[in-house]
This record gives sequence, structure tokens and C-alpha cells, in this order.
Amino acid sequence: MSEVVLRLQDVNKVFEPDTPRAVHVLHDISLELHAGELTALIGPSGSGKSTLLNLMGLLDTPSSGELWIDGQATARLDDAGRTRLRAHHIGFVFQFHHLIGAFSVLDNVLMPLMLQQGKPATAQLDYARHLLDAVGLPNIEQRSAKALSGGQQQRVAIARALVGKPALLLADEPTGNLDTQTAEEVFALFEQFNRDTGCATLIVTHDPRLSARCPRVIELLDGRIVSEPGAL
Repeated sequence: MSEVVLRLQDVNKVFEPDTPRAVHVLHDISLELHAGELTALIGPSGSGKSTLLNLMGLLDTPSSGELWIDGQATARLDDAGRTRLRAHHIGFVFQFHHLIGAFSVLDNVLMPLMLQQGKPATAQLDYARHLLDAVGLPNIEQRSAKALSGGQQQRVAIARALVGKPALLLADEPTGNLDTQTAEEVFALFEQFNRDTGCATLIVTHDPRLSARCPRVIELLDGRIVSEPGAL
């Protein structure tokens, strides 16, 4: 069995607890993601997918239960601790690319590193250029990000998510804003980087054609895992 990158044990999420408006969104979620796995997270709107993804990405905290990233427990970490762990271990790709239009393509890719440490090292610059080549965008590193098509911007966002060599890559509907052909091409990039880097990759998608291509599929319904061969 490959290395466990992410582990959740009996994780619950309740919004506005101890009030008449309390909403129990996630119920006793237990699962593991391993290095090299490509996993799809599916389920209808309102099933808790985005909430679960936010917990996995340390953007929010569970109401109860524990979550480990690369063996480190996170439930009791403060904001600064979660931020450090997220920066060093997790890459994100969202449905909307969230690039900075006034910045160059290369600067957008390097942004996570610049926020962490300031000026990137030469090796990091070389790796960022390598990633742009790998996502099919060579020789445009100085172009303004706002001059790119939607598909090109999402490719830049993938390179940005990978520039820190994360152990865990999380993608929230990364093809949901793209046409069918571009969505296929972008998904193929996730497959490629999953193979090449060995990072654990979780993709939230409503597209059954894409989820069917993932070796592992986790299905959520009403905040519970209802179909998952690897559940604890």
C-alpha cells in the first residue's frame, strides 16, 4: 500500500452549532487518500462535496473528528499552523482560475512561492517554466494572464497548483467552466501529473465521463459516503 497522504477519521461538520439554525452537513466521514491515487468525488448539489473539500484543504475545520496531512494531525492547529501546512503540502485548482490578470503568466504560476518566500530560486523558476511547457503553454510566460483563453487560464492554474510540488492536489469542478473538448484536455493533464508526480489527486466533478476515468470514486449523499470501496 502506498503512503497515506490524507486521512479523515469520524469527521463531522455542523454549521451554527448549538443554535436552532444548526445544519449538520457532514456525518462521520472516514477515508484515506494515498500517494499516486486519482480519485473522483461525486454527488448531487448540497451533498457536502464543497464542505468536505474545504476541510481537506484546511480552509475550514471539522466540528469533530480528526484530519491528518502527511501524518500530521490538524484539528488543534491554529490558523498559522494550518496555513503553513497548506502552503507546503496542498495544491488547489478551482472551477474559476482566479489568476491575476495584470500579472504575467509566469508570475501567476510562481505566486504561491512568492507569497511564502519572496523571490523564487533559480531552480523554482526553471520548474515553473517546465510546468508551463508540460501544460502546453511554452513561450508565453511574459504574456498577460488576461490575454489567455479560458482553457489556457485553467492550464496556468494547474501549473500554479503544482509549482510547490504538493503531496495532495485538490480540484473543485476544474472543468466545469470549459467546453467539452477543452475539459477533456484539462482532465488529461490531471491524469498526466498524477502519474508523473505521484501526488494524491482528488477531483470534484459532475461529469460522469470524467469520474468514470478515475480508478477510485467517492460518492457523497446528504453528507455521508454512500459508495466508496476504500472507506474505513
